[in-house]
Amino acid sequence: MTQDETGLQIVVVEDETLIMMDLELMIEAEGHRMVADASSVRTLCAIDTDLHVDLAFVDLQLAEKSCGLDAADYIRATWPEALIVFVTANPRLLLPEIERGDGVVPKPFSSGVIEAVLAFLHGGIRTPPPVLAAPNGFFMRSDLATRLGCESPAARAQT
Repeated sequence: MTQDETGLQIVVVEDETLIMMDLELMIEAEGHRMVADASSVRTLCAIDTDLHVDLAFVDLQLAEKSCGLDAADYIRATWPEALIVFVTANPRLLLPEIERGDGVVPKPFSSGVIEAVLAFLHGGIRTPPPVLAAPNGFFMRSDLATRLGCESPAARAQT
């Protein structure tokens, strides 16, 4: 099988060029493919809607004074099966709006966190349930855990 058949197809919505480049390197190093990138909602809307997208990493504060929550809404409407992971330095801003995405990775993040999130989500998307536990530094909605066929970190903490 080729990388495209097994790896995740990922869109990155991030206005900081260096962070986008770092994410692309991490994504490709783990055998996945960044199929598109955008720095704002406007540039996201210009991406070919015929692309297959498994996962989107989305920053909250984007270029052109646009918002990652609006980007998430567009992604959900355009690629309804894609998982949305917010990557943001402002995770508390998401609390009332977390249902618009599936998980959060707070900035600053390490390559190890992104690699672990990719491995976990790859397992959950391609061959559920994921073999790996949800990584530290990744906060997911409990319904994502159900969707992937695994136990949420909150449920594990209660047992």
